[in-house]
Amino acid sequence: MERMRRLRVSPAMRSMVRENHLRVDELICPIFVIEGQNLCIPVDSMPGICQYSIDRLPEELDRIVEAGIRSVLLFGIPARKDEAGSGAYDDQGIVQQAVRFIKSQEKYRDLIVIADVCLCEYTSHGHCGLVKEGIILNDETLPLLARTAVSYAGAGADIIAPSDMMDNRVKAIREALDENGFVNIPIMAYSAKFASGFYGPFRDAAHSAPGFGDRKTYQMDPANGREALREVEEDLLEGADLIIAKPAMAYMDIIKDITTSYNVPVAAYNVSGEYSMVKAAAKNGWIDEKKIVMEILVGFKRAGAKMIITYHALDAAKWIREGE
Repeated sequence: MERMRRLRVSPAMRSMVRENHLRVDELICPIFVIEGQNLCIPVDSMPGICQYSIDRLPEELDRIVEAGIRSVLLFGIPARKDEAGSGAYDDQGIVQQAVRFIKSQEKYRDLIVIADVCLCEYTSHGHCGLVKEGIILNDETLPLLARTAVSYAGAGADIIAPSDMMDNRVKAIREALDENGFVNIPIMAYSAKFASGFYGPFRDAAHSAPGFGDRKTYQMDPANGREALREVEEDLLEGADLIIAKPAMAYMDIIKDITTSYNVPVAAYNVSGEYSMVKAAAKNGWIDEKKIVMEILVGFKRAGAKMIITYHALDAAKWIREGE
């Protein structure tokens, strides 16, 4: 008689036959970098997450390196914004300064620095592209995204990650990188990025809430799955090397569809709202935070994700090592 329980009789047996494993070097830790001095500003809606000025950045980077995490994803918060988002492609911008700082320090030099490319943190209206008469302009935005990517690469970023969701932006960025000698810089495209309600805490952290309307004309409709595959295919044809699916928890079917349809590494972005819900429930004693986080993260791996971008990264790294 077949008994599936035979392979569940002990922790050692369960570990031996386990299909999916979490690894610390697959975690990507997001960091919010803000202009100013001596700043470590807690994000109220994201317990445990702070905005760091560059002089305080080592506090977070040291924790990341000591945890064995090898990759960070940078988001910049400028002191000033304008309609064209010029702080994004300013060679002395906050992300550029942060990248140069990280790469100048011997103990951080091996970190993979991923630079998020978008205008929303830098525009006075909070949208991801240029705006005219209330319309977000696609083609007119592409040169600015490309210019931003080149500036980040010039500062030393290892990977460029466009999150704006403008059509044809991967092609524009790939061409600009190649023309400027950055042929070996990969593009990690936010290809399956949905117009989600899970982004609220991030917009608090990045000061990037839209000043009017919403982002539904350029981010994906949450009801559409096959459309996500079209977005991924187009980005791959335009030169993307890695793909991000975002959010991750409510869209694990999308992660699975991408990984079964394309031979490309996929990153699951465990976004701010997902993080904050777990933190709030844990604070109230409703859940076991460690068990819930580890179950969520292994779910992303089971769906096919190769990498996981998560605000739980430092805790998860510790829990993974405890289980080794």
